[in-house]
Amino acid sequence: MVVAAVASIQTACKNNASTSFNNENIDTVITGEVTAELTDAPLVPKPLTYTSPKKVKVEIEVIEKVMKIADSTEYTFWTFGGKVPGKFVRVRQGDLVDFTLKNAPDSKVPHNIDFHAVTGPGGGAEATATAPGQSSRFQFRALQPGLYVYHCATGPVGMHIANGMYGLILVEPQGGMPKVDKEYYLMQGDFYTKGAHGAKGLQDFDEEKAIAEHADYVVFNGKVRSTTGPNALPAKVGESVRLYVGNGGPNLVSSFHVIGEIFDNVYIEGGQAQNHDVQTTLVPVGGSTIVDMKMQVPGVFNVVDHAIFRAFNKGAVAQIKVSGEENPSIFKKLKN
Repeated sequence: MVVAAVASIQTACKNNASTSFNNENIDTVITGEVTAELTDAPLVPKPLTYTSPKKVKVEIEVIEKVMKIADSTEYTFWTFGGKVPGKFVRVRQGDLVDFTLKNAPDSKVPHNIDFHAVTGPGGGAEATATAPGQSSRFQFRALQPGLYVYHCATGPVGMHIANGMYGLILVEPQGGMPKVDKEYYLMQGDFYTKGAHGAKGLQDFDEEKAIAEHADYVVFNGKVRSTTGPNALPAKVGESVRLYVGNGGPNLVSSFHVIGEIFDNVYIEGGQAQNHDVQTTLVPVGGSTIVDMKMQVPGVFNVVDHAIFRAFNKGAVAQIKVSGEENPSIFKKLKN
């Protein structure tokens, strides 16, 4: 029995080794040059149609600007591209990414970028240290597929991230992502202001609250209820919806949940491993997830951080608005 057990373990190890990821086997021969389509949340760039590696040019400008964090509250955000979160970048495994970071002339401080998709020192942070009015450039090979966070890593790092300096880059596997009908981009962040939640006017960053992890706001896409009501994410009954979800933090882990839906597929922490039939999935700070759902009945579906006071008291609510015919075989309200 011991011999059989050892043989079984050896066989399992061989099987695991044969199926483990080896980025030395990917196609890296560049066959042309393209400029990446970049989008602001909640939009996602179109799925890639090319099937061989390209040199992909990506350019993002850091812009420091005052925007609303709530209806009556403003905040000075530091952004990758003028919005929070930053631009969604979509490339393919094997691509050579040629990245340029610009820092707007009216910025008050230097910035850089750390791509979690990069294999190299600082994720590119050292190569992109950029003073106001200047630009920097570096290249990296997209070796491993997945959904990756990027963020500023200029000191004090926590402050730069807390001001909204994060976004997502998707590295599609060489065979592409499975097709769905709709794709959207959501990214959670926690914010720390001198005034309490809802205080009117322009609010400054509060470092003491940030260190204590006492968030005044926890939001999707940079603003309280940014994707609700008229800005809800549209879908139709029968459509499959994929959410690319990131968590910029800087402090709080997300318990990501869609009320009234079950995730058919969850790409765990944005990688290649999948779980199925999931109610709530964790999204670590500096991490991500990809979730797929089939919308089977109409209605408004609230998307929340299920640490529930964050949702209904601090702003972490989005919505998916599904139109179409009722399906009473799945859901119907009964009279008493």
